[in-house]
Amino acid sequence: MERRRFIATTALGLPLLGSSALFLPRRSGAHEPMTPVKPSQLQPDLVKEFVRVGHNNLPEVQRMLKERPGLLNASWDVGGGDFETALEGAGHVGDREIAEYLIGQGARANIFVLTMLGHTAVVKAQLAAYPHLLRSKGPHGLTLLHHATRGGEPAKELLEHIQELGLTEMKYPLP
Repeated sequence: MERRRFIATTALGLPLLGSSALFLPRRSGAHEPMTPVKPSQLQPDLVKEFVRVGHNNLPEVQRMLKERPGLLNASWDVGGGDFETALEGAGHVGDREIAEYLIGQGARANIFVLTMLGHTAVVKAQLAAYPHLLRSKGPHGLTLLHHATRGGEPAKELLEHIQELGLTEMKYPLP
């Protein structure tokens, strides 16, 4: 089928296929696109507490996440451009159990957490593709070197690789 004919046929056929379901009727009888309903913002103190327990308290992380699933990727504004999630808290203190639990729940892992966990192939590939990430700041200005150190034996190869690439600082000053 020719492209023009396909587009014309498809465009003309959409109403017959129920594309009107993409619109909600208004009182006036007109149609408007559906707008997804967003949940309300999480209370900052709740986010701060979840990030705090993410550093070292798996049972509390599990309890809070069960009650409020929206906390999974919530980020606490520590101040001065320093943001942190519970997963990142677990990452910079080296709490593998909490980090793996949160990732298993769908938390967004970053290069810092993956470094602590010792995901060597993934981190090396990211650093090869984006060498500037070697000097990237994690929460609290902590470097990849810090996270590799906190990862212990599973992150030992990454620790050596990061040092070979020239990173020797454990923490960068925050702006």
